[in-house]
Amino acid sequence: MRHDDVWRAIDTLAAEYGLSPSGLARKAGLDPTSFNLSKRGTADGRSRWPSTESIAKVLNATGAGLGDFSALVMGARALPEGRSRPRSKIPLIGLAQAGSSGFFDDGGYPAGAGWDEVELPQTGDSNAYALSIAGSSMEPVYRKGDFIIVSPAAPVRAGDRVVARAADGAVMAKLLTRRTATRIELSSLNPDYPNLSFAAADVIWLHRIIWASQ
Repeated sequence: MRHDDVWRAIDTLAAEYGLSPSGLARKAGLDPTSFNLSKRGTADGRSRWPSTESIAKVLNATGAGLGDFSALVMGARALPEGRSRPRSKIPLIGLAQAGSSGFFDDGGYPAGAGWDEVELPQTGDSNAYALSIAGSSMEPVYRKGDFIIVSPAAPVRAGDRVVARAADGAVMAKLLTRRTATRIELSSLNPDYPNLSFAAADVIWLHRIIWASQ
């Protein structure tokens, strides 16, 4: 049994139940950061293993058996047919809240306990999340109070509507107008708002908007 195999099994189990690793930890009653990449090793390079108590709580929360988990550790890529539980609810916060610390992990995935849930159309991305629009910069397409579903896994190209997180912590819904190796340019759908231009290093992540309530 190897360190990487155990953590891969936890990641696979989370995906099988439509959760991020943070969501799986939260579902199991653990600190949402328990399964973050930063918790899988120590500062001096030593491997950190999940405790048997954590694994037991995860199995209890998901209904998976020890045999299922062992199979994932041994290299199975999925649970037995019929065990996967696609999610019908995804985490939700307001766009204005999203810039606060604690709502996303180091990889840009939903984390922390401050999220609500909303029942929306299914998506193939187990790390998808929803945001509630605030402000008027994306009117008339997105109005205050509309829900958008955002997918970290969806490819992003110029012309896509995206959610961007800047290095200063600001999170914004915008149109990606241009992206090069050195610059990222964003615009609003509302012409009353100015276009924005960032050095590529000053945009932490870009996630594509894949659905919006109307």
